Amino acid sequence: MSKPDWLKKNWKETGEMLRVEELVKELGLNTVCREASCPNYCDCFSRGTATFMILGASCTRSCGFCGVTHSAPEPVDTREAERVAEAVKALDLRYVVITSVTRDDLEDGGAAAFADTVRGIRRMSPGTKVEILIPDFQGSEPALDLVIKAAPDVISHNIETVKQLYDKVRPQADYEQSLSVLRYVSQGDGSCGTIKCKSGLMVGVGETDEQVRETIDDLRNAGCSILTIGQYLRPSAENIPVEEYIEPAVFDRWAEYARDIGFEFVASAPFVRSSYHAEEAFYDPV
Repeated sequence: MSKPDWLKKNWKETGEMLRVEELVKELGLNTVCREASCPNYCDCFSRGTATFMILGASCTRSCGFCGVTHSAPEPVDTREAERVAEAVKALDLRYVVITSVTRDDLEDGGAAAFADTVRGIRRMSPGTKVEILIPDFQGSEPALDLVIKAAPDVISHNIETVKQLYDKVRPQADYEQSLSVLRYVSQGDGSCGTIKCKSGLMVGVGETDEQVRETIDDLRNAGCSILTIGQYLRPSAENIPVEEYIEPAVFDRWAEYARDIGFEFVASAPFVRSSYHAEEAFYDPV
């Protein structure tokens, strides 16, 4: 299946892109931009930003859509949070997204590492808004409490796909558990201020329009106020195939529907990814 014109991008190397890559390499950090083969990485790096991926580059799960390496996890690096904070300060970021591989081998799923990273960024760059894109922590409320108490500005957890396709797309995850994670975050006690709840899904893996709308409903009912919808693009031949390339007008209709039912911010377009231009939900809401 050949890509339509709206999914063709031409990027060129820039000095800022090289600066970001060199800084990431120098500090020994990982980015989801590179590890997950994101189609937008050139754009993000050229704008002097990146989405940092903590807790190593090897995931304990093997999702059908994901380009991240699936193998035995690395030991937790106790100084990683400090280096991420250094990178955020060096890049002078006003907004940063921190994500991770899934670490089912850890008792807290890596929640403490997220909390340490948020606190490290707060110390070194107090004016920076921080979004964390977390795994499900196997539904552990104590783990979720750790990240909530660190008081990031946004806590995101991606539903990824419709309920009916979980066996194909996310066989080691559970749709209802992901909704419960989002519900728990959105219903926080308020002691850490207002934390926005965010989720995202990809399309083009075999879902129907009705199923997408049902998923949007579920996310809103779970308390999400920010939503992203993007086209699935196959990272490698080992991943599940693309079933359909969705036309931009369809993304526009989903965005309109999501806004109509109460989402504060919606990004819905073929190249949308959860962390791509994530700062717009704060600084340029539409």
